[in-house]
Amino acid sequence: MKLKLSRALCATTALATGLLVSGQAFAQSTGTALVEELVVTGSTGPRNLDGAIMAIEEPKSRVGITAEFISRQTPGQSVLDSINLLPSVNFTNNDAYGSAGGDFVIRGFDSQRVAVVQDGVPLNDSGNYAVFPNQQLESDLIERVTVNLGTTDVDSPTAAAAGGTVNYVTKRATQDFGVRAEVGVGSEDMQRYYATINSGAVGPFGTRMWISGMYQKYDHFRPHNSPIPAPGGIEKKQFNARIDQDFGDIGQASLIFNYNENRNAFINRINLATFQRQGVTAAGAPDTSIVAPSVCSRPTPGAGAQVDNSGATLCPSNFFEYSINPSNTGNIRGLSSWKLTDDITLTFDPSFQYVLANGGGAQIFPENDPQLRGNSTAAGVDLNGDGDILDRVYLYRPNTTNTRRYGLTTSLIWKFADNQSVRLAYTYDRAKHRQTGDVGFIGQDGVPENVFGGKDGEGRQVTLPDGTNLRRRDRLSVALLNQVAAEWRGRFMEEKLLLNVGVRAPFFKRDLNNYCFQQNTFNAYCTTQVGTPVPGTNDGTGRPLVTFPAATLNSNAALRYGNPRSFTRKYDDVLPNLGASYEFTDDLSVYVSYAETLSVPRTDDLYDQILVDPGPERSKTYDLGVRYQTPQLMLAGAIYLTDFSNRIERVLDEPSGVAFSQNVGDVRNKGLDLQLGWKPVEEFSFYASYSFIDSEILDNIPNAVAGILPTKGKSVYETPKHQGGARVQYDPTEWLSLGAQAKWVGDRWTNLVNTEKFRGYELVDFDARFKLNEIPGLDAMGNNTYIQFNVRNAFNKRYLGDITPNLTGTALGQPGYRRSFIATLHAEF
Repeated sequence: MKLKLSRALCATTALATGLLVSGQAFAQSTGTALVEELVVTGSTGPRNLDGAIMAIEEPKSRVGITAEFISRQTPGQSVLDSINLLPSVNFTNNDAYGSAGGDFVIRGFDSQRVAVVQDGVPLNDSGNYAVFPNQQLESDLIERVTVNLGTTDVDSPTAAAAGGTVNYVTKRATQDFGVRAEVGVGSEDMQRYYATINSGAVGPFGTRMWISGMYQKYDHFRPHNSPIPAPGGIEKKQFNARIDQDFGDIGQASLIFNYNENRNAFINRINLATFQRQGVTAAGAPDTSIVAPSVCSRPTPGAGAQVDNSGATLCPSNFFEYSINPSNTGNIRGLSSWKLTDDITLTFDPSFQYVLANGGGAQIFPENDPQLRGNSTAAGVDLNGDGDILDRVYLYRPNTTNTRRYGLTTSLIWKFADNQSVRLAYTYDRAKHRQTGDVGFIGQDGVPENVFGGKDGEGRQVTLPDGTNLRRRDRLSVALLNQVAAEWRGRFMEEKLLLNVGVRAPFFKRDLNNYCFQQNTFNAYCTTQVGTPVPGTNDGTGRPLVTFPAATLNSNAALRYGNPRSFTRKYDDVLPNLGASYEFTDDLSVYVSYAETLSVPRTDDLYDQILVDPGPERSKTYDLGVRYQTPQLMLAGAIYLTDFSNRIERVLDEPSGVAFSQNVGDVRNKGLDLQLGWKPVEEFSFYASYSFIDSEILDNIPNAVAGILPTKGKSVYETPKHQGGARVQYDPTEWLSLGAQAKWVGDRWTNLVNTEKFRGYELVDFDARFKLNEIPGLDAMGNNTYIQFNVRNAFNKRYLGDITPNLTGTALGQPGYRRSFIATLHAEF
């Protein structure tokens, strides 16, 4: 009866108190947070066991972690790595510290089909929905993370979350002045410096704010059995700030700022055969190809014939400085809740995002190549300034993405009875998505003059005689999402029965402009040359495909290109989101849910040789779950079925070196998710999860090159059938806390015909925390000042992590990081 009373008290007082913003709730937007607090949770917020498992009452498959658990992971780690022990989540980190990137799969859906949301702001790329783990919010600033497995919230601001959502909430500013600071050192010469200053309540209105900064750098790790270290490294800067203001009975508002800057080089991916040889070539010699070459010796330009690269003895094409991955990203987010009447509340969450990023790359350009001449009469371009046009010159050639994105999520909530509420929600999301390949210059040392290749004034561009600049692609798209949603919630039968009926209707439009000739999904040719029409062909616009004369940059004169074009694509749907739960006791409940999701085509699938529209991907997910939740023991289990239609996969055909999209058709996922949290005594806790997933392609796939592929009954690549995680935490004294955790990942197929697989692996981590204020003579320190030690991959397991999949043949994988040690001094006062 006690739980029911606290829930009823929350429901009758929440609108009046105005305390229901993201700091109290664990959903993604202010509107969803408020609705769930009103009808679902008790006034004291969600329970948890050492932060590794949370008590959830929402009638859907949702799991989560809190700041307490996040703080035991490697400080500064990507928040997406911190959710790796949750059921059905498999995150593959590219290094031990999180700033080199990575990828994750949830219930068989890759990260591009899962919405990552920060305080209501969608963080997936607006063009291809990619997620960048190394650009996420500093982990110490995160209050909690929740994961919707296979479903969205009714107001989720996304047109691509077919596989679920990852929502994380930023910590609010505190009422009292305070400082948190960390200094960390670790393997690979890792250094990290971090501080947050809380102002406390200041000024006549009790305004609260904090400001935070972080700097981290380290070397690339040496892959297992590599004869030489990997050159290059990681440098990351991040700045954050937040302002919170209460307005009494009227409401409250928050403004949050984030800026992140990464500079790093990619770590070489390798195939399975190279991995199995353990650092030697097929001939038995040390395999130096595991890491990128670190030496570049370019000839000095001079009159006469000059070749900047004639092989690995000079400046190889895979020189590590060409494989850089720079990014500048930032956003501003507003959160607010306003009481209009005693029963009606308005939430208003605006946002703005900025992205400038690329993945590096270099290419040799003959100075007399037709692409450089364009439609001019010039004989060529003197790229290295030696007075002739006889040379072959390396130029920096990245694919740069520049995005400016404006968003708004708002809800009008009417609590028309003590046990019921209704909500109307609206989402606006407009992203101007500029994809260019501006070519820049490379110095004599092999280092690009500017990491963004002249984009937006960032360095010199290569200008051509026809008045254009040299580029590898040139696209402009505007993605516009207008979404309306409605939701009703109510509790009945003495509050034992919770019903949730929601529907969202996304209206999505892409205005697309391709200013270059398109060879296939991912390869373009930017020139003012006039192509030769191919009789009897049609690029989808009524114009014939064209060819260009053979040249070094376009070595095959038989290549056919679609013409530059502008076009529009529109997609809309009505997507139900239904759930019901029933409490047999205060601790035991069951739930059932049904949700439909939509993932509209990515820009890369629309920019093709022939104008195409593959149509949206759709999924229908059914869940049946049970929860037993007490302060000492939490159990959760769910079985689910997801029918996924029109699935589009991105694959690399390694023999030809061509990446393309492949329609896989219908896929069915069936699975089981289990969680256990146990805290029998205050000093000890245990957590474990297990997931089983059966991912089945329902039909054979027609393919233009390989014919009919025997995929019926096969599994989708990169999806382990079995996986699990576990953590033990033991606090024997007030000053000492010990932890150990393990992640187990089963075998994963690497292609759609299931002829190659990467073997499963287990990663074991340890952590230990020593509170300094308990040491005699140091008792003046704050209660939360400590030294923490983390060991990652403690048993030095060799494995291949993130997969670049393939259609039928071999794939590439990211070598796993080696054993790493980290020591962090955390001080609060």
